[in-house]
Amino acid sequence: MWFDSHCHLPPGSDALAVVEEAGRAGVTRLVNVGTDARSSAAALEVAGLASTAGVEVWATVGLHPHVASEGVGSVEPLLPGQPRLVGIGECGLDYHYDFSPRPAQREAFAAQVALARRYALALVVHTREAWEDTFAILRSEGPPDRLVLHCFTGGPEEARAALGIGAWLSFSGIVTFKKADDVRQAAALCPLDRLLVETDSPYLAPVPHRGKPNSPAYVPLVGAAVAALKGLSLAQVEDATWENAGTFYGCGP
Repeated sequence: MWFDSHCHLPPGSDALAVVEEAGRAGVTRLVNVGTDARSSAAALEVAGLASTAGVEVWATVGLHPHVASEGVGSVEPLLPGQPRLVGIGECGLDYHYDFSPRPAQREAFAAQVALARRYALALVVHTREAWEDTFAILRSEGPPDRLVLHCFTGGPEEARAALGIGAWLSFSGIVTFKKADDVRQAAALCPLDRLLVETDSPYLAPVPHRGKPNSPAYVPLVGAAVAALKGLSLAQVEDATWENAGTFYGCGP
């Protein structure tokens, strides 16, 4: 049984085909991640619908740094009374694209750290080319007990810093990419009890599907790559990441 800890399903009934495909591949739990008000509302709706298809689906509500200028007030009303809600995010900083001004990104990120603490939810963090400010905000706001750096793209130094503040690290299909040596080193050193796997679908399909749309059904390929890096059996990584994701999102065992 595999747990895709981070994916982006299509809205409405189109998600059911993706979820059913995942189930046939042994991926029987997944978290559908919101990035703005519209996608977060859709994620919550899909979690209610798709969980009847034999695969358990949960959702997060968040404001991605690309749209930080929309303000956290656009997503906060979605939080109360949601039985399938397990996290805040994805949120964080993206200094590669700077689609929102950096001050707006930092403000929205800090506000969502506070929301995760207020609602006792997991925090799902996106960071790209912004490690120093990401760690500074987490330290100043006080990192929540359950914090993950999703689709981890750093190397050993960033991994150790993240682990040092109690974070989980989630690895995607990037671990299969030819030029991702730093990410592979980070996966190799990450303690097994702090490691998650994800697809981030429909993005970042692992080899041999790179360049094609990704799917939660491919998370076992990510797990296989991580197992090889750590010198573990596939079953060990499968069992550990299943348990870790359930603990992290509060939806286990």
